[in-house]
Amino acid sequence: MNDCYEQYINYKTQIDERLFSFIDKEKPKSLYEPLQYILSGGGKRIRPMILILSCEAFGGRFDDAIDAAIAIEILHNFTLVHDDIMDKANKRRGRDTIHKKWDTDTAILAGDELVGLAYKSLLKTKSDRIGDIAKAFTEGIIEVCEGQSFDKEFELRKDVKLSEYIMMIGKKTSMLLETCAVIGTLIGNGTEEHLSTMRMFAENIGLAFQIQDDLLDIIADEKKFGKKIGGDLREGKKTFLLLKALEVVNDGNDRDKLDSVIINKGVKTEDNIKDIKKIYENYGIIDFAQKEVECYTQKANEYLERIMESDAKGMLRWFSQMLLSRNF
Repeated sequence: MNDCYEQYINYKTQIDERLFSFIDKEKPKSLYEPLQYILSGGGKRIRPMILILSCEAFGGRFDDAIDAAIAIEILHNFTLVHDDIMDKANKRRGRDTIHKKWDTDTAILAGDELVGLAYKSLLKTKSDRIGDIAKAFTEGIIEVCEGQSFDKEFELRKDVKLSEYIMMIGKKTSMLLETCAVIGTLIGNGTEEHLSTMRMFAENIGLAFQIQDDLLDIIADEKKFGKKIGGDLREGKKTFLLLKALEVVNDGNDRDKLDSVIINKGVKTEDNIKDIKKIYENYGIIDFAQKEVECYTQKANEYLERIMESDAKGMLRWFSQMLLSRNF
């Protein structure tokens, strides 16, 4: 495990160095200063890591995949910039968001530029399958935007079903991970069967990852989490836990408290959050969500076991487990 962690840090360092030095322009300052700020914001580099390891799992090399990996991380940052604008979020990774630090117009333009920069990096990839790689990348952008649109639609609806939520996070969260796995496999010259297997591995990891995020918002240790728990409830977000609770709790005072999260578009006090958490505990919602995380993780591992054993496969197994056992 220590070897895996050391390899992760090694790859992450190289990704960070390439990412931070990617922008080689300074003017116009109103564009490139915010872009440098965005790309230096840190993160676990989940997506480029999955892309590189998927490439290596089928015989490719780090150097073959690094340009596409940088492209996917730039694209991910594009989604964060525009999501923050739509969510009116003031903080991202402990720092002011772009629209907060500058203004909304600057953030929109910076986000648009990130898409162009992502393609610039992607098209540096040397592969006979560059057409398929570009197609997968483009389809990934489309699906993520659809996922965000569904998410915004769901904010206005009071009757969202849990199955609809799973569909939405499949597009908004899982799809970018699927794109990473597919592009990495293409660069590594994997077969059609390999592509299907890695797509399903990444889809299930993505679903587990998002449900875990929803869980952490209500059960995490605040000191380790780095922010106050219950943020989703304060904002009235329709998370996996809330939607499952609305399926299970049919009447009484508990149902009224759950309905008030939707009707009032969030809760106001710490006591409100404690009340909802107690409902989650009493009706087994937290246990159910934890079991769903375990279930999707197991499915992902079952798909991963279909590919040949390698150091990269071992890293993927370790990396996915690290993500899903995190407390922040």
